[in-house]
Amino acid sequence: MQYYYRYISSFILIVWIPVLCISQTDVNALLSQKQSLTAVNQSLQEVLNQLERKGGVTFAYAENTVDLQRMVSIDIKQKPILDILQQLFSESGYAFKNIGKQILIYKEISKESVVLNGYVKEKNSRESLSEATIYLPELQIGTITNNYGFFSIKIPKGTYEVVTSTLSYQENRQVIIMDADKEVIIALDIVPETMDEVVITASSYDKPGASVRMSNLRLTSNQLEITPVVLGEKDIFKTMQLLPGIQSGTEGSAQVLVRGGSPDQNLTILDEATVYNSNHLFGFISVYNVDAVKSTKVYKGAFPASYGGRLSSVTNITMKDGNKESFSGAFNIGLLSSSFLLEGPIQKNKTSFIFSGRRSFADLLIRPFQQNNSNPANLYFYDMNVKLHHILNKRNNLYISSYFGEDAFTTSSEEQTRHIEQSLSWGNVTTTARWNHQYSNSLFSNLSLIYSNYNLKAGYKGVVNTENNNQNEFQAFSRINDYSIKASFDYYPNLVHSINFGLESTLHKFVPERKQLSLQTGTISSNEQRLNSLESAIYIEDQLSLSQKLTAILGARGNYFAIDRFNTFSFEPRLSLAYQFKPNYTWKASYTRMNQFVHLLSNSGTGLPTDLWVSSTRNVAPQQAQQYVLGVAKDFTNTGYSLEVEGYYKEMNNIIAYKENASFLNIQNLQTGQNVNWEDNITSGKGWAYGMEWLLRKQKGKLQGWLGYTLSWSERQFDELNRGKLFFDKYDQRHNIALVSTYTPSEKVTWSASWIYRSGINFTVPDFESPSVNNDFSIGIGSPDFLGDATDTFTTQRNNIRGEATHRLNLGVQFHKKTKKNNLRTWQFSIYNIYARKNPFYYYVSDGNSSPIGIGNSSQTLEKSLRRVSVLVFIPSINYSYTF
Repeated sequence: MQYYYRYISSFILIVWIPVLCISQTDVNALLSQKQSLTAVNQSLQEVLNQLERKGGVTFAYAENTVDLQRMVSIDIKQKPILDILQQLFSESGYAFKNIGKQILIYKEISKESVVLNGYVKEKNSRESLSEATIYLPELQIGTITNNYGFFSIKIPKGTYEVVTSTLSYQENRQVIIMDADKEVIIALDIVPETMDEVVITASSYDKPGASVRMSNLRLTSNQLEITPVVLGEKDIFKTMQLLPGIQSGTEGSAQVLVRGGSPDQNLTILDEATVYNSNHLFGFISVYNVDAVKSTKVYKGAFPASYGGRLSSVTNITMKDGNKESFSGAFNIGLLSSSFLLEGPIQKNKTSFIFSGRRSFADLLIRPFQQNNSNPANLYFYDMNVKLHHILNKRNNLYISSYFGEDAFTTSSEEQTRHIEQSLSWGNVTTTARWNHQYSNSLFSNLSLIYSNYNLKAGYKGVVNTENNNQNEFQAFSRINDYSIKASFDYYPNLVHSINFGLESTLHKFVPERKQLSLQTGTISSNEQRLNSLESAIYIEDQLSLSQKLTAILGARGNYFAIDRFNTFSFEPRLSLAYQFKPNYTWKASYTRMNQFVHLLSNSGTGLPTDLWVSSTRNVAPQQAQQYVLGVAKDFTNTGYSLEVEGYYKEMNNIIAYKENASFLNIQNLQTGQNVNWEDNITSGKGWAYGMEWLLRKQKGKLQGWLGYTLSWSERQFDELNRGKLFFDKYDQRHNIALVSTYTPSEKVTWSASWIYRSGINFTVPDFESPSVNNDFSIGIGSPDFLGDATDTFTTQRNNIRGEATHRLNLGVQFHKKTKKNNLRTWQFSIYNIYARKNPFYYYVSDGNSSPIGIGNSSQTLEKSLRRVSVLVFIPSINYSYTF
């Protein structure tokens, strides 16, 4: 047997070695073949085609490594093809190799790695741009900028084309020779609104299929500017309500509810500071001045490990840094409020500022008409934003930003012997100081010191006898102060890993309620509760490229919470997967676990609620949630269309609510001298939310917009509410549809429209009435009300009435004109609810003329009915803005 092996081996060596030598000689002969070639200002592809015909060879190459449209000129006589190719591809890094009868043109990849890092900024203002994509087509790899516009990517030595793009900005392409580590600043131009769709590249808009993380959306300043809303007020939250999975509370409210959650389960961050109340005018508009906002990112699920403390959503709002090149500004005049913005350099290209303000003025206009009114009322709001940015050097930046805002409502009534005054005010204050530091070309850090305040005050004063000045006075307060420190790090070790890690700690100082009652008898009673808690966290997250098709984001967050002598630790795993199973098709899945240590107590009646922020305690456990999401994203190549479909399931534990008949403004405890803790007024339970979301978007061309649909369920169960039975949440809305479109036929005109349909929300209203147990069932014979005032009303089921569906069509148009000084003035006209649909604002119970029992005077009997109040019916508006 060994003889045969030796024989076969000898035969192979004798026969095939000459063949291989001949083949190698033939291959070398291809590159050694002499040819003549002449071309003047022709494309590289035409020149290669000409050489193929003359030499009888075929060139093979990857199109993303060769610029075939590059114009070349060459005049060479009887030189080897190798010399011709070396002259055509004089850039470093190109190599040539024979495979059969083909000549392969390729770029040699160096084994030595270098780092490309830097910042992506807006060209004119020098604003940093977050989530910009840096892509190298030849290597088919890329990265994105962090929240401060910084990026870092480790690549082999060579010469590469670098493509940089982000939403609403023109794509930037440049060739960079990477023979050593390099730091660059890439400037992007804003895409003009009227730019022809042929010019707009695919990277100028969001491509959900290319993103690893699901359940998140970006809002551009252009979307916020042109989306028609009530009274023409540009509003972040009103625009968010037009997206799948995000809905409003009552009609016209800026309140947002995300995937079956409650309002307190949404974390809203303004320059890293928590904003506890995001609404002006009882929730009519949000507190954020759009003119001062640079970017808005919304997460409904798949939360980054750097975010925690809420169950349902995170909205990250970043203010502009200020123009570092020149002074600019804007002002806006509307029917509801007016605003202004100023920004510019303090030291050019070094230090910048931005300052904006807004105030409603309806109270100023109606004040002259209320001088003779016996029941005057005033309501106003204001907010201000200020920010400074200073560049210490290319590796260090300082930021200081603040927000101030307040609402105030007062009303009074005057009678012969009684004067009543009522007031309600609330507001936020935030301040953030940040230091960015770049340790190396692959390690970036940010350190933040943060202060956040929310304050609520309600008051009542009644003068019983104006001559003797006897009066009753009641005041209630609630306040929360946060003092936080955060340190975050971005580390880019190689092409496979992108790591974000950090730690943070917040000291919460609560005054859940402070009440003071002064009676006309002269007695005064008061009580106050204070709580201090510490909430700390450490986190890490790694975006891991497992293959060209599969990417994972693995994260973990550890929370530590302490109050008084009670403390607890919780662990939150985070996982996101994205698998591109076909070109432009991506399957996505995610799992998140969240904990919440602050809670919002809210009455759920038919009127407007008064809210109270409280902390977790030994008796009030932190809220917890787990969310599972599965979806698919499809990008339609070069059309601007994209489709996202997601299904979610969320479990919530330890969610809290008031017990029956409990309220923040209940003064009976003060009158009896009892000091009842707020913890005794609440109960905890469970919640479930699940549904499907569809989002079809068009982000290219003169006509753009989106169509969103949500099918959802939201359920609750409390042992001490609804007799322990399961019930639908107040804001459970089965169907939610939004169609939004904008049309820009020219640079002078922009049309916009939005149509929404939402299923009705739920209300708890009395459905039974019985004689009061406190008056011995006295009956007034012959009285129209056979029970007089001695009745008690109650309900047999929580959220027992589903309101009517809401739908409306909003239309708007903007007329733009540039002045001789290149400033822009815009007139905006809009109509909210153009077909005057009477959507429910709230419901109340009213007396009628029929009694189900019929005792007493049957012609004057009593019946109670549910009445609807509609407020926002066909509201036209006009706004004027001027930008300079």
